[in-house]
Amino acid sequence: MLNSMKSSATEKDRNAAANAPEIMGRMVQPHDQAWARSEPTTKAGTASCIGSDMSIVGKIECNGPAQVFGRIEGEVRASDLQINEGAQVAGSVIAQNVTVCGRVKGTIRAVRVKLQNGGAVEGDIFHRSLSIDENSQFEGSSRRVENPTEPSSNVDAKGPQKKDQAPAPLPSVDAELTEGPKP
Repeated sequence: MLNSMKSSATEKDRNAAANAPEIMGRMVQPHDQAWARSEPTTKAGTASCIGSDMSIVGKIECNGPAQVFGRIEGEVRASDLQINEGAQVAGSVIAQNVTVCGRVKGTIRAVRVKLQNGGAVEGDIFHRSLSIDENSQFEGSSRRVENPTEPSSNVDAKGPQKKDQAPAPLPSVDAELTEGPKP
């Protein structure tokens, strides 16, 4: 009796394993039309999504387009990134194109950056093109750079600094007090 139960369980496992790609295919490419309408589409297919009920801590890398509806703490990389209304990103964002309709607290590095539909950014933006709608908010500095997504463009907002150069000494306040003002 034990052998017959084991063999039937093994057969069920084999059937499930054989059908797994089919089941996974349904999850990745839903047939429900309401879901398909809400899913962003591109020439290559659908974008990866972080749902509104998701909260992720860590580094996210996406080789294609991505949309954020939830909350992310950490670095986000994608070819095209849309941070939708209600979404929040606390960390750095690196992409070719970034559209912010939600909130970003951190550095954005992208060729094209758009703040629209009430989007808010608190941090620095390194870009080649930047547009900000009148209902959006931006607190930080923006800097136009030729290659904003490349690591070699790690110029901070103050500009390039020479490393081996000490700052010039400030005049001594004590000397002026003891000697009196100079004529």
